[in-house]
Amino acid sequence: MNSDIRDDFPVDWEDDNHVTRREFLRFGTLASGGLALGSVALAGWSRFKTVGPDMEPQKIAVASELSPGQAMHFNYPRPVDLCLLIRRTNGELAAFKRRCTHLSCPVGFEPEKDRLYCPCHNGAFAAADGKVLQGPPPHPLPQIKLELRGDEVWAVGLVAHGGHP
Repeated sequence: MNSDIRDDFPVDWEDDNHVTRREFLRFGTLASGGLALGSVALAGWSRFKTVGPDMEPQKIAVASELSPGQAMHFNYPRPVDLCLLIRRTNGELAAFKRRCTHLSCPVGFEPEKDRLYCPCHNGAFAAADGKVLQGPPPHPLPQIKLELRGDEVWAVGLVAHGGHP
């Protein structure tokens, strides 16, 4: 029962590891083409993707309970989406996603400077509209569209910022 594997499977072992130039180029061309096609498909999908979380209106606060210079956290549109409602020192209400557009660190409100600040890399955003004021963030903070219904503050969707929701 001690048979040599070479007797059971006769293969010319020297030719087994030999890859011709044509086979190598064929494999390289197919692999490169597959990667290029996959990249184009992924870029197209991310560019034209319109399906997102459901943006149903949601009550988030009572306006009279938020004094100028104060902020409160809430989740919208899903429980995992961290947001920040602020009452600016001029009394205006604004709400933003709370994740910095650089590396997703949580931002906080600095009422004395009327800005939202990311301590991770010294990023700052305007409290009025979420536009980048300083630091490495590449895009404005996504702003939550608000509606006042009596004294209730409702989140009703996202505000578009130059192509970046």
